[in-house]
Amino acid sequence: MTAHTLLIPQAISALESVILGKPQQVRLALATVLAGGHLLLEDVPGVGKTTLSHALAQVLGLSFCRVQFTADMMPADLLGGAMFRPDTHSFSVVKGPIFTQVLLADELNRASAKAQSALLEAMEERQVSLDGETFALPDPFLVIATQNPLSMAGTHPLPESQLDRFLLSMRLGYPSAEAERALLRGDGTQRHWRDITAVIEGMQLRALQAHVLTVHLSDALLDYVQRLIIATRQLSASVLGLSPRAAVGLVRCAQAWALMDQRDYVQPDDIQAVFVPVCQHRLYSQEGVSGQMLAEQVLASTPLHAR
Repeated sequence: MTAHTLLIPQAISALESVILGKPQQVRLALATVLAGGHLLLEDVPGVGKTTLSHALAQVLGLSFCRVQFTADMMPADLLGGAMFRPDTHSFSVVKGPIFTQVLLADELNRASAKAQSALLEAMEERQVSLDGETFALPDPFLVIATQNPLSMAGTHPLPESQLDRFLLSMRLGYPSAEAERALLRGDGTQRHWRDITAVIEGMQLRALQAHVLTVHLSDALLDYVQRLIIATRQLSASVLGLSPRAAVGLVRCAQAWALMDQRDYVQPDDIQAVFVPVCQHRLYSQEGVSGQMLAEQVLASTPLHAR
């Protein structure tokens, strides 16, 4: 372990002072960043999705931009494009709001497929193509997307190609009675995200992300991961199983989870802790079974050791 890893508990504590009563969700959000992935927040309005996004950027000292996705949004509204400059009588590229370290794509599923697809290259290759040129995005680069339940008016389902680019998905859910009481009381228990300071700076975060790759995963646990992945592809109720990208993401997330516990090796509990959040948005059924239920079914039925 390095000195940088000692900053992780401090970052978790700062996030938990803003997001009350959600320790698991706070850890999952931070694990996503440490693993170098993107985060999808699926929930009803008003439960703290935007607040978590702001707090995460603040704790990590990263630049932040929030983009509200709407039905009439165009790709150029996010990416930028060529703009005519009267003073020079020529066109030049103007970069859009995506050129930030943390992009909050708010209510992503309210935008059309055309606008949603503007994120595909950025999320996978960390670059944007504009007017025949390729521009690198800042490092690190993280997309936090929120989406409303598909039963709500004006929503469009995200395509499988985009869902697979999110390392992890989760729901914040309603607060516990104790946490909600603190919110209602307004007694200072909860801090505003603007009141917290950066705990992990840019260079330290990049070092931690590199450290995640060195966390040891034994061959026996790799066998377990492969059994889980294969099980998702053999589900009779699921249309699609997990992709190789998802398999790599599961390993990275488990390594990040171990590092957050100050360990340089992965345990079975690490894989099991992140399996459902990594998988649930990638699995879907035409029979009305939720991705969460499918992922939980695979996790419960797949043995840790080969039979």
